[in-house]
Amino acid sequence: MSSVASVHSLWAVAAGAPGKIPGPHIEYAQLSPTLIVLGAAVIGVLIEAFVPRAARYYSQLLLSLVALAAAFAAVIGLAAGGFGSSKAHIAAMGAIAVDGPALFLQGTILLVSLIAVFTFAERRLDPAAHGKRVDSFVAEAAAVPGGAAEQAAVKAGFTTTEVFPILLFAVGGMLVFPAANDLLTLFVALEVFSLPLYILCALARRQRLLSQEAAVKYFLLGAFSSAFLLFGVALLYGYAGTVTYAGIAEVVSDGAKQIDPALAGTMGNDALLLIGGALVLMGLLFKVGAVPFHMWTPDVYQGAPTPVTGFMAAATKVAAFGALLRLLYVVLPGLRWDWRPVLWGVAILTMLGGAVVAITQTDIKRLLAYSSIAHAGFILAGVIATSEDGVSSVLFYLGAYSFVTLGAFAVVTLVRDAGGEATQLSKWAGLGRRSPLVAAVFAVFLLAFAGIPLTSGFAGKFAVFKAAAQSGAGWLVVVGVLSSAIAAFFYIRVIVLMFFNEPKADGPTVAVPSPLTTTAIAIGVTATLVLGLAPQYFLDLAGQAGVFVR
Repeated sequence: MSSVASVHSLWAVAAGAPGKIPGPHIEYAQLSPTLIVLGAAVIGVLIEAFVPRAARYYSQLLLSLVALAAAFAAVIGLAAGGFGSSKAHIAAMGAIAVDGPALFLQGTILLVSLIAVFTFAERRLDPAAHGKRVDSFVAEAAAVPGGAAEQAAVKAGFTTTEVFPILLFAVGGMLVFPAANDLLTLFVALEVFSLPLYILCALARRQRLLSQEAAVKYFLLGAFSSAFLLFGVALLYGYAGTVTYAGIAEVVSDGAKQIDPALAGTMGNDALLLIGGALVLMGLLFKVGAVPFHMWTPDVYQGAPTPVTGFMAAATKVAAFGALLRLLYVVLPGLRWDWRPVLWGVAILTMLGGAVVAITQTDIKRLLAYSSIAHAGFILAGVIATSEDGVSSVLFYLGAYSFVTLGAFAVVTLVRDAGGEATQLSKWAGLGRRSPLVAAVFAVFLLAFAGIPLTSGFAGKFAVFKAAAQSGAGWLVVVGVLSSAIAAFFYIRVIVLMFFNEPKADGPTVAVPSPLTTTAIAIGVTATLVLGLAPQYFLDLAGQAGVFVR
């Protein structure tokens, strides 16, 4: 009865003092990059509903490019205005951090997404169907593969232009993910970018069943990882009585100062902290693709449409590592002695697992998937450094890696046979003699993945290994160098296959792309060489962006 009375008294107070409920204080200008992208995504949905089918492709492409470019300009504006350094603060009533790492990662995600839109919009690689140009995406997503509805949609020349707003929703979630400053915002952002990715993975025009299988696997395993993360959030709330990063960090370091009576029984309970922290970490390591949470990666990379694979491989890693850094450096620095040994083990397993299993792969997309797992291990070496150099080296590596990855998958879309993309490695034999330029460009990307000097891969690996060595993780660097040597073997093997083997008579052809894919590949090559030959400016930029606001 007392509780009912107290509720009635609250109602009476609220009714007696109208206008006293505080309105939310939102800094719209500082959240503008995310708001621009999500606003454009909503407009994209309206275009699908109201614009005639013939005009949708160009409308969506223009809208996506303008929105991503405007959001990137907003990030540059915020950085120039000092929000990455002196004016860094917590915005949106404690939900979003506007600081150096957030702006650097958001800028990287937006650039990657801008290039990914070019590969999404490519319509010259597949032969025209019934006189209409087609892209990598299914004509009618809801139709049964091979059924009458799908055949009718192909005959009518339909294209799935919904992929553009879906991509923008994913990008919006990714922009919030590394900047989230409380655990609930982190979870919401995770779902906002994961759900569009599950859909995009299922939309391949060719090999639709493989594509749908990949999407279902990704969805089921992603749902498990989200559940782990949410359970971890609940336990950390029980431990600290708050979901804000600063509040949890304060309880971890100083113990509970003001005990919430409702949570007095659990606050400060270390078991809740350790289990909750481990579960949240598990959810983030799944997104990163670290061993042993990596099993989805090769199947999803292989089954998804290749433009989606490239976008996902580059942008998701940037967003997930950003969130991982903020969790470990802002929320759990007081637990460093607990989480560092665990991450040591994860990093070693990830580096060796990705490199060793990649040797056995016969499909180029699966090979690049295991390569991405190995790279997650290398980046974890920088995370383990727990220093400003560690943060800046991870930021630089993520920027460098994302451009190489996008470029490599864009090249994969060009090599085709009668069944579509020729992803079997054996079919790439002699590609260097058939199409020297395409093979040379792919070789540049493979050398960057291997960490060969004068490429961005070498500068990135050198930065993370140096930061790890300076923090006392020398043995981890030794394992990293050994893994790099193993990985170099299979990258060089592909180069040898392309340039020193005889081409087969029935081998694949290299499709002539439109300026869209050509631009994407050219940007990838340029970034790979510039970041390799003159990395210092970008390393300094990452260094200036390496301090989290608390």
